[in-house]
Amino acid sequence: MTTVLIADDQPMQRLGFRMLLESQDDMAVVGEASNGTEAIRLVDRHHPDVVLMDIRMPGLDGIEATRRIVTTGARTRILIVTTFDLDEYAYEGLRAGASGFLVKDAQPEELLAGIRAVASGDAVVAPSLTRRLLDAYIHHLPQPTAETAPSQEDPRLSNLTEREREILTVVGQGWTNTEIAERLHLAESTVKTHIGRILAKTGARDRVQAVILAYDTQLVTPA
Repeated sequence: MTTVLIADDQPMQRLGFRMLLESQDDMAVVGEASNGTEAIRLVDRHHPDVVLMDIRMPGLDGIEATRRIVTTGARTRILIVTTFDLDEYAYEGLRAGASGFLVKDAQPEELLAGIRAVASGDAVVAPSLTRRLLDAYIHHLPQPTAETAPSQEDPRLSNLTEREREILTVVGQGWTNTEIAERLHLAESTVKTHIGRILAKTGARDRVQAVILAYDTQLVTPA
């Protein structure tokens, strides 16, 4: 059973989400929050698997609420649900620790698949939006120069094997597991095992955060 907390300042939106989720045999809604502060409190109380997090809410917004929830080390994963798929603030959720993004007018099956994907630690189902938001994030990074290049390797990479470093690099470049398996001549199950070890060794919460890590450590640089 996947437990979900709904954080949105619109009562009708929360009701719609609740009705959809409660129609599923494998999902349970454990609470509703109308702002970021309430979301943090309810996460601490219920420890849900996933939070559906709106960005624009009164008081503490969804981005800061996401940041504070992730900072606590909670196992809860955040799926940000935006009103507009080109929301200028949405990319900030990546840095805050969100596991994925969906738009509110997504089809019901897309939302359900996205929740299941995030709960399992995989990339959220909605690649076009996630890719655009990653692109937005990436283009806010400064271009590396000789002066800005790190003087020593990021410690998060120190325990990776050469193969794991290679796979993290291509994950950062947007390759899927199937593409990695085909191009590196590996079984797809082996790729999944490598990615699981990469997440464990680097402390990345999921695939989206692994992509960010690849850029932050300059394994991959903005085109």
